[in-house]
Amino acid sequence: MQIESLIFDMDGTLWDSAKNVADSWNVILDKYDDVKFRVTEADIYGVMGMPMDAIADKFFGDFSKERRMALLDECGNYENEYLELHGGKLFDGLEDTLKKLSEGHRLFIVSNCQSGYIEAFLKHYGFGKYFTDILCWGDTKKPKGDTIRILMYKNDIDAARAAYVGDTQGDCDSTYYAGIRFIHAAYGFGTADRMDASINSITELLDIVK
Repeated sequence: MQIESLIFDMDGTLWDSAKNVADSWNVILDKYDDVKFRVTEADIYGVMGMPMDAIADKFFGDFSKERRMALLDECGNYENEYLELHGGKLFDGLEDTLKKLSEGHRLFIVSNCQSGYIEAFLKHYGFGKYFTDILCWGDTKKPKGDTIRILMYKNDIDAARAAYVGDTQGDCDSTYYAGIRFIHAAYGFGTADRMDASINSITELLDIVK
């Protein structure tokens, strides 16, 4: 597969942050007597890839929209601080793969996360040197397909020589909406009904992307 620009999803593709995300959210939720809900690791897996406003609706649906978004913002801000300090679980071989890919390709990240989440990942591991640009839902407030398109326009990415690496059906649909090829991270959290290639580990990208 002749690729010049490779765009990555975050959760289920580059790392697994579910446990630390849940732990960080519960620090905030413990402050409020009227919030009975506590987040589990399984809860986080269940919303991976969803836009942040949809996650607020799912977790805090009994509250007003204003309160839901206030809780979301507070949890998200602390989550970013927590992850920058503690990190998550990287998939095996990630850094070596990124290093080798970055020597001949431009690498990007597009995620449905809040602003600061990708930055926390990059700062904790020192991976910023491998990536040309990043963009997320928190920056655009748009569906992932549109966010991919914005990133492509901003960085003059040739659609014919670009691919997105993600693990869910949402990633798949967003990628084809953006008009580029999709590489399914089958080791991640979800499935997809179509793809241009599939990998069982992040290291297999080195055999697929030329």
